[in-house]
Amino acid sequence: MATSLMLQCRQLLRRSFRRSLRRSFRASFRHYWGLILGGGSAAIALPAIALSTSVGPDGIDALRLHQAPYNLTGEKIAIGQIEIGRPGQFGLDKVSGPDSPVEVGRVFLIDGQIAPNQYVDIHAGNVASVMISRAKGLIGVAPNATLYSGAVGPLRGRSGQPEECLASQHVALRNGGDVRAINFSFGESLGRDPRPNAVLDGNALLTQCIDWSDREHNLLYVIAGNQGSGGIPIPTDNFNGINVAFSVEVDGRFSRVDYANLSSEPAETGSGRKPETNVGPRRSINLVAPGANIEMIDPSGRTRFSTGTSFAAPHVVATVALLQEFGDRQIRSSAPNWSLDSRRAEVTKAVILNAADKLEDEGDGLRLGMSRTLLDESNQDWRAGDAYRDRRIPLHVELGTGHLNAFRAYQQMAAGQWSAGLVPAIGWNYDRLSASGYQDYAIEQSLVGGSFISATLSWDRIVLLNDTNQNGQYDIGETFNDQGMNNLDLYLLRADDDDIANSVWSSESEFDSLEHLFFQIPETGRYKLRVVYRQQLNPVEQDYALAWWAVPASAPDN
Repeated sequence: MATSLMLQCRQLLRRSFRRSLRRSFRASFRHYWGLILGGGSAAIALPAIALSTSVGPDGIDALRLHQAPYNLTGEKIAIGQIEIGRPGQFGLDKVSGPDSPVEVGRVFLIDGQIAPNQYVDIHAGNVASVMISRAKGLIGVAPNATLYSGAVGPLRGRSGQPEECLASQHVALRNGGDVRAINFSFGESLGRDPRPNAVLDGNALLTQCIDWSDREHNLLYVIAGNQGSGGIPIPTDNFNGINVAFSVEVDGRFSRVDYANLSSEPAETGSGRKPETNVGPRRSINLVAPGANIEMIDPSGRTRFSTGTSFAAPHVVATVALLQEFGDRQIRSSAPNWSLDSRRAEVTKAVILNAADKLEDEGDGLRLGMSRTLLDESNQDWRAGDAYRDRRIPLHVELGTGHLNAFRAYQQMAAGQWSAGLVPAIGWNYDRLSASGYQDYAIEQSLVGGSFISATLSWDRIVLLNDTNQNGQYDIGETFNDQGMNNLDLYLLRADDDDIANSVWSSESEFDSLEHLFFQIPETGRYKLRVVYRQQLNPVEQDYALAWWAVPASAPDN
């Protein structure tokens, strides 16, 4: 009896996987599982049906943006992908037919054309499907975005950091130089880095290339964030991009960082091998996104499950496409409180990080409408980390700023751009400070005591290209020059206070190009945010992006 029921259960699982009927599957499985227990059978572990889940409300809540009234699918937005291999393309590769649900814009080998069927790769195809799949039941985050994919070829061959940099530049220059984000779901180990006694100090050639390209081409790099002994940590020591850890489902919702993640401060092992970790106290993880048991599509059109930060990062890149589609729509309609600044990579980074989920809202809005409580590997939330207690630490060691929420990122972006001065309780701005200067953002409403405020400040490390042939582009053999990073700080003050020594809270990292604060308002009243240019190491004027979200108590105060 138990054997027969087990066979029925397995048949039901296969039908459920094919149809991606997650809820029906769970209800049916519970029914059969109760019967199997009666027969004395052992428990079996099951993967979740997860691409639709990860894109839906239990994941990053992007499916809502696909529907009216938002209608955001990444239309007319170009994004990129750099991998060892590349996804298949119809008309070029035998494996990709005319009905392939993953329709890639163009594919390349480093900075040139690629031969038919050359380096078609399951991993690259899976990553692409997270971003742009149009399959029913396995829809990607931005199904109508245009994806440019660059392959660098096998690492055991000629490929290395110079070729990876060249491939990144080549993809960045597609679509008339208008690519908004590039996905890195692979990396380099320190063992392959040619520098003597190489460390993760941000100065590997590929890492410098990414920080240079971020500014030169105005696009956001999103990097799969695993580090650790024997890992692929380069270029996770970048400053200007977003590094992503991955989450696993708990009770049907992606709400805990997966144990397989290696944080930026892994413990020493008994083997005596030193873990590959960032130099100094700077942390590598900025954000968490779904990455466990994700069902994806191969170049051949078959589906498979896989796990890792490789599949978390493309959720973020495709979310960029949705936000940029909305931003371009606002530009075309001459929307108020809007400008071309919405295309700035620093703005996109600040918006996405500030809108991340940390603590599930209880329905009163005091936790900024967040949809989940994100747990670390010890099953503790963001408040248990040192970033919540230490003004010098902007990022939780495992959780960064929290879990990607595409819909909340849309809400953060849709609040519009507001110049320093009197501002609403939610918004963003792109501005410039001179050395030793500061800007105040005074929230026009009183804020509710006991509610939370979230604010994120982002700016760029400056890396220059040593352009020996003066052609304005990176070429093999050229190098980069790290110009250092100006230091900005972020303060929360009561509206009537002017001395930062009296600040309610602050984010004052000396080592990162990011400040982030998440703080509970002590009492109802007026507050302001202050951006301070603390220390100058390169140009006098420093561009920055600021995003903030707070809970107003009333109509604007006069």
